[in-house]
Amino acid sequence: MAALMYKVSRAFVIFGELLRGHNQQILVNSRRYVRALRRRPVAVVYPDGEREKFMKSNEAADKLNEKAGSKKRSGRVSERAEESPQMKDKLGGLRFEKAPAGDNRLAKVASVARSRAFRDKEGKVLLEGRRLICDALSAGAAPQMLFFSAVERLQELPLDKLQQAKLIKVRYEDMKTWSDLVTPQGVIAIFSKPDASCLVFPKDARLQSVPLFLLCDNIRDAGNLGTILRCAAAAGCDSVLLTKGCVDAWEPKVLCAAMGARFRLQVFPNLDWDEISKHLPKDVVVHVTDKQKMVLRMNTVKVTDEESDEFSLPCLKPQVYFESWAQRSTALVIGGETHGLSLEALRLAEETEGKRLFVPMAPGVESLRSAMAASILLFKGRRQLLQLLDKTRRRTRSKIF
Repeated sequence: MAALMYKVSRAFVIFGELLRGHNQQILVNSRRYVRALRRRPVAVVYPDGEREKFMKSNEAADKLNEKAGSKKRSGRVSERAEESPQMKDKLGGLRFEKAPAGDNRLAKVASVARSRAFRDKEGKVLLEGRRLICDALSAGAAPQMLFFSAVERLQELPLDKLQQAKLIKVRYEDMKTWSDLVTPQGVIAIFSKPDASCLVFPKDARLQSVPLFLLCDNIRDAGNLGTILRCAAAAGCDSVLLTKGCVDAWEPKVLCAAMGARFRLQVFPNLDWDEISKHLPKDVVVHVTDKQKMVLRMNTVKVTDEESDEFSLPCLKPQVYFESWAQRSTALVIGGETHGLSLEALRLAEETEGKRLFVPMAPGVESLRSAMAASILLFKGRRQLLQLLDKTRRRTRSKIF
């Protein structure tokens, strides 16, 4: 393009020199023609003397800026006036706001709500995704603020439970910036931090529950804890107890891995060992999980010398997980990946005549992840408890008839 312009300007210069040679009074100036094309009429005068004045570009820009400034000063822009009657019917009369350019409310909420100190101080949690928000609303959690990228995403939620929430429509690009997901679902909500005792859990989950309790001891990985909560909900556990040292159950990664399990069973976080007994039945038996290496040879399990020293204090009898160990109200303790089981957990198991359960593994495998060991033992405990309940029902029926 630069070469083309250079050739055109050069041609004008040569043409001007040729004309100047024939007649010195003829001059060619190309800039005047370009300048003339940029001119705009100031006013139009008609034959009858009527005059019509045109608005200059600067004045028009100033007026547009004044209008934009008045909108910004007025605060948030409401879209209820722009909605059609059909849209009002679809949204159930809800009124939402459209975030103007430069609105950083989503950025502030998303960045601060990821802090555990803020969640504990302000009593707010961040939930992302349609399923997680629907589970929270069904359990009775109170929404405060909800961000969505399209009206269709808002229609997928129970609108009757969003009457007290502030609804804000934002751009999908902004939501993608502050989302923890690779592909955001287009909806993020801020809820008041709910109390486990105040939540209403699904009726089918209560009917399928068994007297099985799960104790998480120093589970510090968010993905591990979320998977454990999901397994506990699937196995029909009565409740989950988290000791001090565990990752926060309201961490966004924990909620994402749990897939709504946080709102399907009771979870009591940040407990001391003195408070554990208050959430367990009096006749409960506490077993601990041993994820360390066990040697499997010729279908027999042998305990190494180092592990025999560990059983000395406190003394817990080792037992393979597929043998009978859940014959009444049972609690299972799962230790963390790094620190393992605490001394308090071993003492509690010894006091209740519990056992040290382990999963036999082939040589060369050091240990299982906490979530994997928990899933194996929880479903085995559920099966044993259901078999026990079935035997009790049969005995009761035989006595009646």
